[in-house]
Amino acid sequence: MEPLITVKRKCSLPFISVKHSKTFERFRALALAAGGALLLATAAQAAAPFDSIAGARPAMPGTVQTQSPPIRIEGPLTLARAVETALVNNPEVVATGWDMAAAEAKLDAARAGRRPSLSAEGSAQRFLDDQRLIPTRYNGEPGVFDDDMYRGDLVLRLPLFTGGRLTHEVRAAELIRLAEEKRLTQSRAELVFNVSSTFYTLLSQREVIRSLEFSATAMEEHRKQVSALLAEQKAARVELLRTEVRLADLRQALVRERNVLAVQKRLLVNLMGVDTAADRLEIEGTLSTEPANADREVEDLMVLALNRRSDYLSAQARLEAQSRRVDVAKAGQWPTVSLLVSYGVRGTATGKSEDAGAAGVGVSVPLFDGGRVAAQVGQETAALAAARERLRKMALQIRRDVETAVLEIHSAMLRIEATRQAIEQARESLRIERLKYDLGSGSMTDVLDAQSALLQSETNSARALADYHIATAKLKLATGEEAR
Repeated sequence: MEPLITVKRKCSLPFISVKHSKTFERFRALALAAGGALLLATAAQAAAPFDSIAGARPAMPGTVQTQSPPIRIEGPLTLARAVETALVNNPEVVATGWDMAAAEAKLDAARAGRRPSLSAEGSAQRFLDDQRLIPTRYNGEPGVFDDDMYRGDLVLRLPLFTGGRLTHEVRAAELIRLAEEKRLTQSRAELVFNVSSTFYTLLSQREVIRSLEFSATAMEEHRKQVSALLAEQKAARVELLRTEVRLADLRQALVRERNVLAVQKRLLVNLMGVDTAADRLEIEGTLSTEPANADREVEDLMVLALNRRSDYLSAQARLEAQSRRVDVAKAGQWPTVSLLVSYGVRGTATGKSEDAGAAGVGVSVPLFDGGRVAAQVGQETAALAAARERLRKMALQIRRDVETAVLEIHSAMLRIEATRQAIEQARESLRIERLKYDLGSGSMTDVLDAQSALLQSETNSARALADYHIATAKLKLATGEEAR
């Protein structure tokens, strides 16, 4: 009969070469069947749709994703286009989306803990004394003994009872996944507000620059008029000097405000996550008053905010997840029960082998762990109390956000109405002062003051309009209203 195993000695350790036998064929067939089942299950799980950003599946660890080419903005940029571009390209929003994908993977890992696991296990050992290959099956059964042995098994394990640990771990992972989803929604809402706020500031800054340019042009014309009068000896030189000083102030103010505009454009480009030169960015839009949701009572707005704000809902989910972690820690005090099934082969260095299989239930009862479980329960309980206080703090913060936004809307509306009247009056005052100066009954100081008053009124109007739109967007963010 051909021997089953040939042993080659090297460095005092056995090198085992296995030849065909009925036992080995049965073991190999079982291994191949189990391996094929696991491969099919893995392939089915990999082919399943992955619920992440825009339905995309992230790259598995070890793979390299090629970066998309940098996005550039061509043509005039509207607010809607700026928001749309930012939601797709902003790095922080994209990173938050990957955090949600990580939470989804962690949930899959928690669910996998409740499923059976199949593993292949093997060993080769040398004993000081000869050992029996397999236990006796009946009295007087002859046995095979050797000091060099090997074993190979397929082992199936299934948790039957864990004191609720696995169930609570899965529920905690589900809540963390929900919290990350809400955090992504809040990140997108905050990005919409930041883009909108910057865009409205740009529109306001553009109007301020236009007012300065108009004032500088008008002042230059006035300087030429005074120079002509001075040449005809109809004006004093001090009037020309005052005009030139005021013109220099306008020019330096124009340089300052243009720099502010360039900085705001750079901020907008950064928020959109695009590779476009800020100085080539052209914005398109107007500032106009729109009805806001600021007439409702603050308490009604608070109810809306607490029911819709994603960051508050995320904090609630994290609080509930922490409560589950407390239950997970408490489950360490309970015994665990598992089902264990194994089948494999036992062999010796002399060429003898036997197949072996077993099935049973194992129980592990914690008797003494040095206080580890109690310490874990205390840690998770303290974290739960901290999470409750953070949720309460967020509710207070939401109330402040809502009340502040409402006050800012009302303030901006009153300022808009006041600046409209001020602009009309300043224009009329400038017209009168210029007419008086041309007739020789007015002074240069009055003309310059009137010009300065008109510029200030136009600047205040543009900024009041921007503040109104920003406050409106802030109220939408504070109440959890979807801006887009």
